[in-house]
Amino acid sequence: MPRSWVPDGDADFPLANLPYGAIVRAGDPIPHLAVAIGDFALDLHALARAGIFDDALLDARALLCGPTLDALLACGRPTWSAVRAAIGAYLHVDDGVGNARVRDGELAARALVPRGAFRNVRPFTVATYVDFFASLEHATNLGRILRPGEEPLAPNWRHLPVGYHGRASTLSWDDTVRRPRGIVAGLDGGPIFVPTRKLDYELELACVTGDAPAALDPDRARASIFGFMLLNDWSARDIQAFEYRPLGPFLGKSFATSLSPWIVPFDALESYRCAAPEQSPQPLAHLRETGDGAYDIDLEVAIASAAMRARGDAEHVVARTNARGLYWTMGQQLAHVTSNGTRVRAGDVYATGTISGVASEASGSLIERTWDGARPLALSDGTTRTYLEDGDHVVMRAVASRDGRARIGFGALRTTVARATAES
Repeated sequence: MPRSWVPDGDADFPLANLPYGAIVRAGDPIPHLAVAIGDFALDLHALARAGIFDDALLDARALLCGPTLDALLACGRPTWSAVRAAIGAYLHVDDGVGNARVRDGELAARALVPRGAFRNVRPFTVATYVDFFASLEHATNLGRILRPGEEPLAPNWRHLPVGYHGRASTLSWDDTVRRPRGIVAGLDGGPIFVPTRKLDYELELACVTGDAPAALDPDRARASIFGFMLLNDWSARDIQAFEYRPLGPFLGKSFATSLSPWIVPFDALESYRCAAPEQSPQPLAHLRETGDGAYDIDLEVAIASAAMRARGDAEHVVARTNARGLYWTMGQQLAHVTSNGTRVRAGDVYATGTISGVASEASGSLIERTWDGARPLALSDGTTRTYLEDGDHVVMRAVASRDGRARIGFGALRTTVARATAES
């Protein structure tokens, strides 16, 4: 495993990972680009301004001294790989000629920001947002819950990656989501406008892309992926149920989508690529993938009520699953998006949709875990949940970790539910 001179810390963020983000340091309101390493954020702005990367990177200061990753996202994979290599070389414990080193100078001390001395902020400008429906288990479960007595999967589901265009403006790195109001069915079946009673999370992965030409095939589509994030696509299930026919998700989904603060680089997960589930029937030619397109990434969701947090109780893990079970891969999703001539642009976000497994404990949403409230979920403090309550703290984690390979973690995506605003 490659080693860094930075002290060991958070196992999610070794030298083999180096996820990107943007941070604001105490006393400085200007965002700086950074990578996570152990228990620190490495301030790339400080290093680039000092000329550390000038010999290794063309335009290093232009790429790394801005407040966001926008300029880097527009460059493409050769530049992404060069930047990652330059940062890795600076952090590596070996100086390249066999000598161990520790960077204890004033610049290194200034560039390494300990956890607690910074906060993460929006790391790039979201161009557009697409959410897919790629898990066979999730799609089947929702079909059975929302359309009992009908075939759970639509006839097209096994022939293309079903998805929809969401609202880029509601993608957020905030640590709070407010319970939305919307139109739901009242007791008599008629419409009423109230705070959602069925606020739900959705455990997903997402990729952020650079620019790419139209008509990508699944194998070439991977080259347009800059990196990966955890994504929580919040859902108001009662609003969604009242509105979703005939055009699908709308206000029940668009009120908030939360993203994890660090972006795991594409290259960091290459050793965790694996074969996707067998697809039957075989997809049409433009959606066929020749290489391994899935990723062996463990995911989990935990909940802590306001009372649990006040007592200092541990979060209660309510679901564990793995991304390798997704029926449609990210390469196939991007190939489908571009099949009509649409271009993938720098800053686009493409989400997998809820990631669920076969067992109830592998459900990536509460609507599945509780079967729309019919099977209440018991938390460790003795309370139960059918859907989320005000004050609930939802934590999502993802990690790729196998013997003989470096652990690659995504960090935690943490969000607290706030009560609905007062009616106007």
